[in-house]
Amino acid sequence: MTILKKEIRQGLLPFGIWTGATAFLVAVCVFLFPEIQEEINSVSDMFANMGSFSAAFGMDRLSMGEPMGFYGIECGNILGIGGGFFAAFLGISILAKEEKERTAEFLFSHPVSRFTVLLQKLLAVLVQVLAFNGVIAACGLLSFFAIGEGLPGNEFWLLHLAFLLMQAELACICFGISAYLRRGSLGLGLGIAALLYFLNLLRNLSKSAGFLKYATPYAYTEAAEIVTGQTLAWGLIGLGILISVLFVGLGFYIYGKKDIAA
Repeated sequence: MTILKKEIRQGLLPFGIWTGATAFLVAVCVFLFPEIQEEINSVSDMFANMGSFSAAFGMDRLSMGEPMGFYGIECGNILGIGGGFFAAFLGISILAKEEKERTAEFLFSHPVSRFTVLLQKLLAVLVQVLAFNGVIAACGLLSFFAIGEGLPGNEFWLLHLAFLLMQAELACICFGISAYLRRGSLGLGLGIAALLYFLNLLRNLSKSAGFLKYATPYAYTEAAEIVTGQTLAWGLIGLGILISVLFVGLGFYIYGKKDIAA
């Protein structure tokens, strides 16, 4: 597991920066809740009746004056953007960087198969995604205790599980795409994450765009549906797992036959 350890060590700095920044924003949101709760209660009806804007962010179904409603909307958006972009960054760069940094010749000169290299790199990506979500969930939980709200309900854990699965799917999609790239493209990875995020906003804005829930993993991270329904959209999650396996499988196949530039 040498490659796995090496990738995790090399990724410690971006992991620390991205995780620290996201955890800080989550904590700030939670700490602000008691200060603005009364003001939020007085305007929650206005937020819920802002038409398409309310629907886009789930404010028509969640109360911003309730702890989990506020957490789901505010912190959910932080996790969706920050976590999704981080997962895309990990996936899109993990393979292409070997050719971009001209380290491929050194790496593949070792007595290790390409399959093993790919497997350990994929594991490194997923371990970092898992660790990222573990830290953020712990930060959210501690922040709830700090403001005197106590242990949040089951919906808290379901919400974080949904974001973990979404980020893992995004990472797998970008991992598969990375196998095609020769010089890397961070912009492509972040662009994919942004596109999928806005496709979900479009789905919420228009009933005629409901079919887009099958095209974006953000569809099963809707805080309004998770908090009010106390469950996850397992059908969409199952589809996401199939898409992840497809992209990872294509990545392994393409990279296994690819003429690696030294």
